[in-house]
Amino acid sequence: MSSIGTGYDLSASQFSPDGRVFQVEYAMKAVENSGTVIGLKGSDGVVLAAEKLILSKLHEPSTNQRIFNIDRHIGMAFSGLIADARQIVQIARREAAEYRQQYNVSIPLKYLNERVSMYMHAYTLYSAIRPYGCSVILASYENGEPSMYTIDPSGVSYGYHGCATGKAKQSAKTEIEKLKLGTMTCKEIVKEAAKIIYLVHDELKDKNFELELSWVCKDSNGYHERVPGHVFFEAEKAAKQAMEADSESDTEDM
Repeated sequence: MSSIGTGYDLSASQFSPDGRVFQVEYAMKAVENSGTVIGLKGSDGVVLAAEKLILSKLHEPSTNQRIFNIDRHIGMAFSGLIADARQIVQIARREAAEYRQQYNVSIPLKYLNERVSMYMHAYTLYSAIRPYGCSVILASYENGEPSMYTIDPSGVSYGYHGCATGKAKQSAKTEIEKLKLGTMTCKEIVKEAAKIIYLVHDELKDKNFELELSWVCKDSNGYHERVPGHVFFEAEKAAKQAMEADSESDTEDM
């Protein structure tokens, strides 16, 4: 019996004959059509980098950001539908605020990850709603220990040393696997993150994009914040130089 055909993709609560939930797969496809987002965990913190595609020259720069603050020590980056991701950001912020109000301490990332992943999974269970069309990366630096989790639209979450979501996630993962993340500091990782985003960007299909970089690490005193301007410009400059060097070597080979 084939799962291809009408009827099996009308509801998130319905399985196809071969055990697939098409609504979740469609949400995954929405993520794959979005800009690439990566997270890299080093020895002293976590760096988040996002490729924000610019669809029109008339768009105001720095709008529709893909990296958000959840709590003082927690950041979130996402790929997929912006409107869906903003809803997840609000849920995560509410969980963090309620935890602080109840226990008078900051929420641990492990607990927040469980709560958000449970919430996203709940939206794959009922026919009246649809799964969220976004994947999120959560990062924090607590008690001198960095941690990072990724949650996909099905609600499945994993802890990572390095991860990527979006249209070029496979290429980005290949580049991430070449790095020795455990021995690198965040200042070193920022440059590598910028290089990876520039490397996996498809200039033929998406000409314009804006690079977003944030970190939560020892240098930021455990707070999640945008990478300082001088560090950002150095990283972006090094990434562009690396791209130019690669293009020159390719021309020489030809």
